[in-house]
Amino acid sequence: MNIFTALPDLAELAHQRLDPAVWAFLSGGAADERTLRANTQAWQDLPLWPRVLRPLSGGHTRVALAGRELAHPILLAPVALQRLLHPEGEWASALAAAAQGAGFILSTQTSVPMQRVAQAVLGDAGRGPLWFQLYWQADRGFNQALVQQAESAGFEAIVLTVDAPVQGVRDAERRAGFAPPAGIHAVHLRDSPAPPTTAGTYCAGLPAHAPTWDDVAWLQAATRLPVWLKGVLHPLDARQAQALGVAGLIVSNHGGRTLDTAPATASVLPRVRAAVGDQLPLIVDGGIRRGTDVLKALALGANAVLVGRPLMWALAAGGALGVAQALRLLRDELEAAMALTGCRTLADAGPELVTAPAYHRE
Repeated sequence: MNIFTALPDLAELAHQRLDPAVWAFLSGGAADERTLRANTQAWQDLPLWPRVLRPLSGGHTRVALAGRELAHPILLAPVALQRLLHPEGEWASALAAAAQGAGFILSTQTSVPMQRVAQAVLGDAGRGPLWFQLYWQADRGFNQALVQQAESAGFEAIVLTVDAPVQGVRDAERRAGFAPPAGIHAVHLRDSPAPPTTAGTYCAGLPAHAPTWDDVAWLQAATRLPVWLKGVLHPLDARQAQALGVAGLIVSNHGGRTLDTAPATASVLPRVRAAVGDQLPLIVDGGIRRGTDVLKALALGANAVLVGRPLMWALAAGGALGVAQALRLLRDELEAAMALTGCRTLADAGPELVTAPAYHRE
């Protein structure tokens, strides 16, 4: 693969290699893509206020998450149909994540069987968490069967996506005429019962089969694995999830792919953290492109971050090696940002790192 020096460089490399319709699927957002752009811009607009002359000896990027210590706070977000981007698809991404000590979340819409993905990484002692993302299906029995497969395969948590009761209005995909080519499909959804639809009604009746708080409680009872919710933006929803005893929340707007003009995740993360206090783990995604963004996310209250599109650009550009290089680069940038702001560890990154310093005259 070509040499790259930053994650944004990978976008052009991937664009050159991918079919235009696949590129539209990977890179596009909902409607006018305001939220898609705002996600990245919001991190960039936050200033870092460095402190100097602080002791940095013994510094590291380790964090605690889900009852274990991780080498760093970066996880791969769930992304559908990764064989569109590289023949080895999710298997390659998971292998790269394990090699770099990163967590990996496998999409319900994986194009590689979950068992093969799990077998590739579970034996790696240095790997990060291995979680399974669940798109709620219309039949509870089918959901339970999916979750049981994930349990049996060795996945360690269930991540229920809650912000997509219907698909977003993705103009770029529709203009490009995107459709998965023959031979690439969501391998675990081939037998999924299609929800009944009713033409001429509210979203063709699809929202009637979307998950509710009652379904979250059912899911918690149906699995021995911890349940996370992905797609929470509103502080009131965060409190309700906390009251149900979920394992953690992923503050996400689906990468700007569902509701356009939803707020950027960087802007709502502090409000969600304030709503739930210090005890509930929070992960944030959306627009993270640099190690400085990772540091800002932790300063605003996240315990870790998910990265999606840039690592899929890396998969398209260079397979497992490309993803591994991109993860290492992002971690290197994080370490540099920590050193340059006076953070020996990520516990030193608090809100004062991204807010104007208070001072007074004697």
